[in-house]
Amino acid sequence: MGDFAVKGKLYALFLGICLLAPIFALAQRAHGTLGESIDSIEADRNVLSAVRHAATGRKGYTVEEVESDSSIVREYVSQSGVVFGIAWNGLVHPELMQLLGSYYGEYYEALQKTPHKAGRKRLQVKTDRVVVEKWGHMRNLQGRAYAPALIPSGVSVDEIR
Repeated sequence: MGDFAVKGKLYALFLGICLLAPIFALAQRAHGTLGESIDSIEADRNVLSAVRHAATGRKGYTVEEVESDSSIVREYVSQSGVVFGIAWNGLVHPELMQLLGSYYGEYYEALQKTPHKAGRKRLQVKTDRVVVEKWGHMRNLQGRAYAPALIPSGVSVDEIR
């Protein structure tokens, strides 16, 4: 293969990466809600193929609920409009990459280091910035994720359910 052909292929690869990078950046920004604004719930709804089910006001926060064929996801939004917690239940666990957004990489890395025990029905992955818990059994899977630093004053972690 000539020097010109190699340079041409490298140029094409470089050009492809440059063209795809903005697309991946936009996709990453459109995904996820934990730590993001209430506006990101619409992106979650679209990715989960869900419909908005209900919005319930609580003291110091609002719970936005979306429902799909396989699960119900509740997103906990502070008065400042930031999602501080997520809870779900259903036939399957929802796509956490979508729901955790910028926290997903940290969660995934910690998950890889978490020892797996056969028969364990509850999983907790805890990092400095995010906590993800999963439990349940077939056809009744549940879980929650939250960013402790974002939980409003006066709100208990136990309210994220």
